[in-house]
Amino acid sequence: MLIVSREQTAFRVGAGAVAITTSTVLPIFLTGALAVQISAELGFDPAGLGLVVALYFGVSALVSLPVGKIVERLGSGRTSRIAVLGAATFMLLTAGLARNYASLVAILLCGAWCNVMGQLSSNLTLARSMPAARMGLSFGVKQASVPLATLLAGVAVPAVALTVGWRWAFVIGAALALTSLAAAPRGSGPGAKDRTVPEDRATAALSVIGAAAGLGAASATGLGIFLVASAVDRGVDPGPAGLVLTLGSVVGLLMRMLHGWLADRRTGGHVAVVAGCLLLGAAGLLLLAVPGPVPLIVGTVLGFGLGWSWPGLLQFAVVRLNPSAPAAATAIVQVGVYAGGFLGPVGFGFLAAHASFTTAWIVAAAAMVVAGVGVLLGRRMLLAHTRRSAGVVSAERPSGGTRHSRVSG
Repeated sequence: MLIVSREQTAFRVGAGAVAITTSTVLPIFLTGALAVQISAELGFDPAGLGLVVALYFGVSALVSLPVGKIVERLGSGRTSRIAVLGAATFMLLTAGLARNYASLVAILLCGAWCNVMGQLSSNLTLARSMPAARMGLSFGVKQASVPLATLLAGVAVPAVALTVGWRWAFVIGAALALTSLAAAPRGSGPGAKDRTVPEDRATAALSVIGAAAGLGAASATGLGIFLVASAVDRGVDPGPAGLVLTLGSVVGLLMRMLHGWLADRRTGGHVAVVAGCLLLGAAGLLLLAVPGPVPLIVGTVLGFGLGWSWPGLLQFAVVRLNPSAPAAATAIVQVGVYAGGFLGPVGFGFLAAHASFTTAWIVAAAAMVVAGVGVLLGRRMLLAHTRRSAGVVSAERPSGGTRHSRVSG
């Protein structure tokens, strides 16, 4: 009976985190999926779409740290509901008030904080409520919210946008978001911090890891945005190119969950695995610079399966290393990831337009190598910080007082 109860708890907590995260990230993915219909009415081109997506993640980077503090202060239950209500409100505003490109951009950017709060409140929920034996897998599954939001947005095109209009897709999206309120954690006030553990979030080390993760994210964003265009530029038909992108997305989704499953079976080394994924994933991006169908397929599998499969594992590692303030700690890393989401499309697009796709993939691969090295440097700083903290606690407790153990990086 106890095992069944734990499994039910794990499923409920995990499903709630996926529902909240999917709901709050849906507005930007709906905008991307419905761009053809929206741009035909509001009058903007693909460059305009790229600009608003980049600005969206730029704003997300700016608000990540303050939102992380709010989530820690108010707790995951309240902030999950605030994030969902905010996302639903801004989707309704998009449906009713987006009458030109400027108003669309303004509404999307004003609502960027909803995605950030949804992500961080879900991290706090998993950290506080998920059984330890399932936490790694839960973070991997939570990261499935992004492809799930992409799937929902894609379905909205033929089912809604091409029948009753794109504005109704946002109305339906808002209704779907509101249904996720039932999955929000209940009775979750401010996280009860472990007062036996000093407030030592290793901000410098986390900042280095966040900057490296941002560089890795900037490199990897080219996979989802420019892979098809790059393949078509090399002479591949759009249909097969789209299928290769689908293959990569499926591989990336499965690998994110596999990383989480394996993390539950390790005692540490999670940050090192993230670094390894980045270093090996760079080989996939480099292969995309080589003409031919075989390099295209292998490079896509390696790029998605390694180079863009680590975000959930990194969040899990940061949470395990910072149990007293998981939302605030992951917010530090998310600043870098969101900044990468801002710089990646802009930089890759500039290189592809002014040099070539080959040059863009080579630069992206080099940046991913630097990202992997940066994560290893940050890991070394984390381990040194943990050793110093352990020494301080030992000096303060000479009589043998216990301290909660932390997972090694």
